[in-house]
Amino acid sequence: MKIIRVTKESERAGAYYVRMAAMMRKYQISLDAEIDAHDGESCHYILALDDIYPVATCRWFEVREGVAEIGRVVVLPEYRGKHLGRAVVAEAEKWMREVGVKKVEISSRVNVADFYKKMGYHFNESGKAHHDTFECVFMEKVL
Repeated sequence: MKIIRVTKESERAGAYYVRMAAMMRKYQISLDAEIDAHDGESCHYILALDDIYPVATCRWFEVREGVAEIGRVVVLPEYRGKHLGRAVVAEAEKWMREVGVKKVEISSRVNVADFYKKMGYHFNESGKAHHDTFECVFMEKVL
């Protein structure tokens, strides 16, 4: 497995592919909801590759000075249990530290909040919210 920071359009397409293959059909998410206003050239992506095949991804973007948001952490079903979600998030956190991000915020699906807790995230005072398809909780981590 190789974990890369996306720098080319073809790699970004790989990140979108993973998201579409693993989430859109299962949860009936529309293209407009999955590929949102945060996506594009100003967003940063991490991609896990099995040889040349994209298998896991996440994205991050700055929300205000020194604070970024991680989202769209997705691993293809047949690659789950191999710690790829943890690997792409860890690489995103490393990249954020390098550019001066001090705090990370996440809007996590309730059913995967334990994944983030194991990586040092904790619930913040914002509580819960319903986003398009999922019930979410707000979490954060100081880098």
